[in-house]
Amino acid sequence: MKRIHVEVMGSEAAARRLKKLWRSSEKHEMVEPVVAVGSISELTALLSPKRMELLRFVADHPGLSVRALAQALERDYKNVHTDVAELEERHLLERDEEGLVSAPYDEIVIRAPLRKAA
Repeated sequence: MKRIHVEVMGSEAAARRLKKLWRSSEKHEMVEPVVAVGSISELTALLSPKRMELLRFVADHPGLSVRALAQALERDYKNVHTDVAELEERHLLERDEEGLVSAPYDEIVIRAPLRKAA
C-alpha cells in the first residue's frame, strides 16, 4: 500500500525530518513521503471535506479530466481545477501528459500533534 503523510510541524521539526530523510536516502532505505503544513488551519484548508471527496473519487476513478471530475462530483469546474492544482502541487494528485488526473497514493496518514515537541 502506497501512503503519504500529511503532518503539522514547525520549521525546526521540518528541518529535523529533512535531515532524517536525507540520512535514510543515503542508505537507500525506502521512506514514505511527507507533506508538511505549518498549522491545523493549513491542514484543514488543504484537506477540506470537498478536497477529500475529490481525492477519494480520483482514487476510485483514475484517468479523468478536470472537467469530467467536476461533472461527476457536480461541482463548479473552476473550483475543481483550483483543488486539483493545489493537491497536485502538494503531490497528493498527479496529472499525466494529457492532463488526466490520478491519485498516486492509496492512503493519506494525517498527523496533527496538539503539543509542541520537547
